[in-house]
Amino acid sequence: MIRIPSRLAAGLLAASVLAAATPVALAGVFSVTPVRIYMAPRDRAVAVTLTNEGDSANVLQAELHTWTQDADGTDRLTPTDDLILSPPIIKLAPRARQVVRLALLRAPDPARQLTYRLIVREVPEALEGAKGIQVPIALALSMPVFITPPKAQRAMACSLVPATPAAGSASTAPSLAAPAPQVRCANSGNAYAQIRQIVLQRGNTALARFEGGSYVLPGAAQTLTLKAEQAVAPGAAELSVSFDDGQNQVFSVVLP
Repeated sequence: MIRIPSRLAAGLLAASVLAAATPVALAGVFSVTPVRIYMAPRDRAVAVTLTNEGDSANVLQAELHTWTQDADGTDRLTPTDDLILSPPIIKLAPRARQVVRLALLRAPDPARQLTYRLIVREVPEALEGAKGIQVPIALALSMPVFITPPKAQRAMACSLVPATPAAGSASTAPSLAAPAPQVRCANSGNAYAQIRQIVLQRGNTALARFEGGSYVLPGAAQTLTLKAEQAVAPGAAELSVSFDDGQNQVFSVVLP
């Protein structure tokens, strides 16, 4: 009989959340820092620190992928030889820490940002237990890697997605039970954007809000659903969009 410990499954879900929210990514009993890796065209390599937080030895393996998005924002990962992590397989003693080097092997693009994903995953070992073989889940962390030329920047445009009336519904009265507002944000620039918050507001009153960490790569768009906070009546309003670098953009919209 093969068993997968439930605590490891829970740890995998927690790790995926923490990787987007903390400066140190955690998975199971290992951590990686930095959680996002930035390189300038002149940087040939950067340091990445792997730490075994547990009381037993841990074997980690690195994978590198080109990271792109379809026009609708769907992520695509393709194995690549553009970068290398040295060494690619790391064995860490209990509570040990090791600094490895992430190196760029190709020439940087002077016209646009290059985007990759570094995935570090545990190499599981089957354990013989009293009740049969137990196979632990291989936990993994995925870190974005950005190689950015000096003039690369995002160019965002956000607008409301027209609501689709429910079948058989003729009422136009504003209601919190109406479909939640959706916002489409498109990036026509040559560098990534990460949306941290969108507030649909009228004056100083917030009508609906999105909070998260959604990436929009160059040439892609994301459609995000806002959570209603007030009844949304027709008329002029604004979308206030906040990004991971602390900057904010405001877009004028009209609510139907």
